[in-house]
Amino acid sequence: MPKFLLKRWHGQHIVWIFVLLIIMSATIYMFKWWLGVTAFLICGILAYFTLQAETAFRKELNTYVATITHRVKKAGNEVMSGLPIGIILYNEEKRIEWHNPFVAKMLGQDSVIGESLYDYFPDLKNRKDKSEKVDLTIGKFIYQVWIRPEERLLYFREITEHANLARKYEDEKTAIGIVMMDNLEESTQGLDDQTRSIMLAKVTGEITEWAQKHQLYLRRTSSDRFLILMDQKALRQLEQTRFEILDDVRDLTIENKLPMTLSIGIASGAEQLTELGQMAQMGLDMSLGRGGDQVTVKVGQRLSFYGGRTNAVEKRTRVRARVISHALRDLMKDSDKVIIMGHRFPDMDCIGASIGILKAVQVVGKEGYIVLEGVNPSIHKVMETIAGDERLHRWFITPEQAMQITTQRTLAVVLDTHKASMVAEPKLLQQTHRVVVVDHHRRSEEFIHDATLVYMEPYASSTCELVTELLQYINEKLTMEVLEATTLLAGIVVDTKSFSLRTGARTFEAASYLRRNGADSALIQRLLKEDLDSYIERAEVIKHTETIYEHIALAVAEPNRKYSQLMIAQVADTLLNMTNIMASFVIAERPDGLIGISARSLGQMNVQLVMERLGGGGHLTNAATQLDGTTLEEATSRLKKVLNEMQEEEGLFE
Repeated sequence: MPKFLLKRWHGQHIVWIFVLLIIMSATIYMFKWWLGVTAFLICGILAYFTLQAETAFRKELNTYVATITHRVKKAGNEVMSGLPIGIILYNEEKRIEWHNPFVAKMLGQDSVIGESLYDYFPDLKNRKDKSEKVDLTIGKFIYQVWIRPEERLLYFREITEHANLARKYEDEKTAIGIVMMDNLEESTQGLDDQTRSIMLAKVTGEITEWAQKHQLYLRRTSSDRFLILMDQKALRQLEQTRFEILDDVRDLTIENKLPMTLSIGIASGAEQLTELGQMAQMGLDMSLGRGGDQVTVKVGQRLSFYGGRTNAVEKRTRVRARVISHALRDLMKDSDKVIIMGHRFPDMDCIGASIGILKAVQVVGKEGYIVLEGVNPSIHKVMETIAGDERLHRWFITPEQAMQITTQRTLAVVLDTHKASMVAEPKLLQQTHRVVVVDHHRRSEEFIHDATLVYMEPYASSTCELVTELLQYINEKLTMEVLEATTLLAGIVVDTKSFSLRTGARTFEAASYLRRNGADSALIQRLLKEDLDSYIERAEVIKHTETIYEHIALAVAEPNRKYSQLMIAQVADTLLNMTNIMASFVIAERPDGLIGISARSLGQMNVQLVMERLGGGGHLTNAATQLDGTTLEEATSRLKKVLNEMQEEEGLFE
């Protein structure tokens, strides 16, 4: 018992009471002695019994305290033995020094004292020495482990029921999907009604069987769209099968001139159904923007892509091009000026498309400027030619000049990219809310979401092809200068490798239009010529090529040598021409210190998916990425690891 309690009831006030009694007895004695003697006797008797009571109290108190201590120790031992929490004490060598009976019961052993901690709990081996909570599965039970490295203690609490309930909750979360026959019009064009109906019935039946197999709720909403509802568990099963419905539908209609393909957008992880629906539609838009024949799955912040192993189907109608062209013309008329910019380190396609949009701006009667950060080897010759034409060259400005003249009413046209981080001056997009995106790349996760107008067609050979089509609807009487038409055609020639890759009927129609407007093919040849030193430098990189997976050429340049991005891309293009090579990858260090990887394929392999896993992007047959803070050896190792993962998942080649 604390001392202040003893003092409160057995303190000095008792002494003062007896002193007062003695004084009073002495006073009485002075008046009547026999009364005084009686008072003294009474005081003595009281003092005796008080001392006896005090002694008895302290003795009983000590006995009581000892009993309490014994009971507390006994209860503590019983609690430690019967507590539904496991406790392990280990030493610096990670060996178990002590544990309570719960741990022995948990592990099914009489005792594990002296054993290595990691022999029984291997999942704790690679953990850092910091306080944290970890879930471990031991047998049929799940335990939450509190790690206390400072005291070298582990606490175990069984959470099997709670974990199963949480897993059930996650499994039963709603997921919404939209399935679309993305090329219904193209694949059924030219078919009679009976053949068309039979093909649609086959595809619909295949989709219905797929939904029943995976217990999905399927509802047709239009002739080419389906709504699917599922839970998180079913979605995980679909992801494990990598959405075989894409291949099944394509194989089912393979005998057609154009096989039917599906695009799917699926969303999960949001609390509101309206938000889920919007996310699913965004996922479908992304699948279509990446070329179709693929699935986009968005679960919370995770975004995954499946499929995308075939080239985008070319749209045979120009209706969308006409609608976009008229909308772009109206936006230009309603703006005070137009700022045109492409991606950093622009190529011929970017410069040609910029000049084409500049022509559209001038036809509408507005001021237009092309933002150019600097000249790189891929556009050196064309910029020299443009520098000789004062009427065209004076509209090229630097990013700093563009920032000074941009207002809220300025229209910003972004070409050949849809990523805000890749444009020549990202800050420009924050100074105006009027943004137009024209691009032919497959859509990636990063996107300029607040764009006023978006024209993305992954089937197109180049941005120059898209801009050429837009120009035809801006003004029927539009006429072009020779240099303007030539740069647009040069952009198409470069991106199609002289009309050998990603070339459709509309590509030749665009080239024909430019040729009628004065495009000079001889000038294009002069612009695209290379010198002998570049050819020899390219041959030096090719010399270090190895063949992997039988059909992939991998070239890694020598360390400490710098190569331009154009040179890296040219080596990849050259390797693709070799016998038995279906895809090529070239890794080299660029002048800016980044490690550049260029990837090319003939269509049997989607190199865009490979580059996306490394932080880049592009097309099915043409993609690239840049790695920062790494070496050539590390970049090569990362690329091989990605290729190995994709080979194990679904194979590299179609």
